[in-house]
Amino acid sequence: MSEAARQQPLLPQGVTLLERGWLSSNNILLCGREACALIDSGYGAHADQTLALVRSALHGRPLDLLLNTHLHSDHCGGNAALQHAYPALVTHIPPGLSAHVRTWDADALTYAPTGQSCPQFGFDAVLLPGTEIQLGDLMWQVHAAPGHDPHSVILFEPASRVLVSADALWERGFGVVFPELEGVDAFEAVGDTLNLIESLAPTTVIPGHGPAFASIETSIASARARLDSFVTHPEKHITYAAKVLLKFKLLEVQRLDLSAFLAWAQATPYFQLIFNTHFSGLDFSQWIEGLISDLIRSGAAARDGEMIRNAG
Repeated sequence: MSEAARQQPLLPQGVTLLERGWLSSNNILLCGREACALIDSGYGAHADQTLALVRSALHGRPLDLLLNTHLHSDHCGGNAALQHAYPALVTHIPPGLSAHVRTWDADALTYAPTGQSCPQFGFDAVLLPGTEIQLGDLMWQVHAAPGHDPHSVILFEPASRVLVSADALWERGFGVVFPELEGVDAFEAVGDTLNLIESLAPTTVIPGHGPAFASIETSIASARARLDSFVTHPEKHITYAAKVLLKFKLLEVQRLDLSAFLAWAQATPYFQLIFNTHFSGLDFSQWIEGLISDLIRSGAAARDGEMIRNAG
């Protein structure tokens, strides 16, 4: 059976996966007899699409609860729009950065350093690891899942054995380990989170990006192999992360003149941090152009003269 034709795993009644394209995370809607909840809200530039998808899936019901697995811009960028559309909406976020959300510190929240945007939002409560929360008609366990993000959580429903893994586990791999870009050792935390997921023994995983999947053992083995490669050759992870940030920008704007692309990278603190820490012996513009060339060779970008455009 082809990848496109394969049958997707069944989700529990009341659980709907709104699978999104890259730039926005997936949204998971959970509706029960009394209330409806949404896990993650996508990127701010896609907020109108998020609202339309959620409204369609709600079939006229209100959205009562909003949760974020972590506070990267592609997972919480639609929060403000949803809060405006549903004034009674109660929002839960992981506790780690809650003080910075309260004061809205775009640097501490990493939006400014990564060159990304996130409309300001508020919250009502925190998702404490080790607790349970009712979403729809089901009780979900909240587990800490550091690595990709030190404050991320994942959600597990033990009766159906469904796991919402955010960016801790994808069908093939996991998200960029952002603490490593800041000089914080976090690969071990990635491994610990993979061990936790394996111990939970989910039968279905709803990842932060891509379709739900049931190939748990294969996916964990793939993630561990990727992690081992990064541990052995950390420069591979650094280069991969830099290309991910460039691709994210292309996904957002779709096309950008090379000089403007270079200027954006020069003004984006994460690129300066990566360059100064790992590639300071090179010329900055040549380094960025080399990363762009890698994206073009892989089919993730294309070049028309001095114009770089999104592809793939």
